[in-house]
Amino acid sequence: MQIFGLAGWSGSGKTTLMVRLVPEFVARGLTVSTVKHAHHDFDIDQPGKDSYEHRKAGATEVMVTATNRWALMHENRGTPEPSVEELIGRMVPVDLLLIEGFKDHEHDKLEVHRPALDKPLLAREDGRVVAVASDAPIADLDLPVLDLDDVGAIADFIVEHCGLSEQRRHGAA
Repeated sequence: MQIFGLAGWSGSGKTTLMVRLVPEFVARGLTVSTVKHAHHDFDIDQPGKDSYEHRKAGATEVMVTATNRWALMHENRGTPEPSVEELIGRMVPVDLLLIEGFKDHEHDKLEVHRPALDKPLLAREDGRVVAVASDAPIADLDLPVLDLDDVGAIADFIVEHCGLSEQRRHGAA
């Protein structure tokens, strides 16, 4: 399983790019999963639903399943957030696991950068940033700078960087 990340400051367009990239990879015959880091308290469950009541009652994990999908909710209950490696270990193997966020983790990543946000370029400090996708030119950067709106070119770069084009030619997963 190849792991590749999208990193950048809040508001840079990471999620927008992610939801444009996933169908691009799927159309190319790749299996793809995603991990998204949230910097705040979030809940995917709703008060009044049975699964919410199970968690509220103190369950550490609650699994909800139906014909079309299943979800496992895990309450940390004061324990530290799992590491990226622990989270990856819970994922079913696919061709490409895309990670949104976790900008400090040691995996190769594409920085999503919008100069108009006036935030520093992560690529200047993070050696694991292998390219930048931007909506404007970036001067004095010794990395590929891709047009943020050219999803095909960004997907081509990620496929090549992760060796997925070669992998698919040989039928390996």
